[in-house]
Amino acid sequence: MLKKINWAEVPVEQVTEKMQRQMIYGDKVMVAKMKFKDGFLVPLHHHENEQVTQVISGTIRFWFGADKEQTMDLGPGDSVVIPSHLPHEALMIGDVEEVDTWSPIRADWLDGTDDYLRK
Repeated sequence: MLKKINWAEVPVEQVTEKMQRQMIYGDKVMVAKMKFKDGFLVPLHHHENEQVTQVISGTIRFWFGADKEQTMDLGPGDSVVIPSHLPHEALMIGDVEEVDTWSPIRADWLDGTDDYLRK
């Protein structure tokens, strides 16, 4: 179904005191607009979903691989495509605003089983 959506009308979910997100999704793709406070750590994890991260403001330091063997800093205007099943961890340096896109959609984010973020 075709539907016009404005981010200002999308509910904001306060995931933790340092993370909030808004989500728009269809059957095969999900977009999340997120804000993080300085120091928030997304622990090492992986998922079946292919992910594109776009940084709007702040810096995200990513570690990739099971042993975190590759490091990458992304600043405003930078993006990264993360292949499915690639382990990754992310540290927010300064307050960060970013947009993530996934395919397929993140079912764990919709059903509340994304415990790795809520610790």
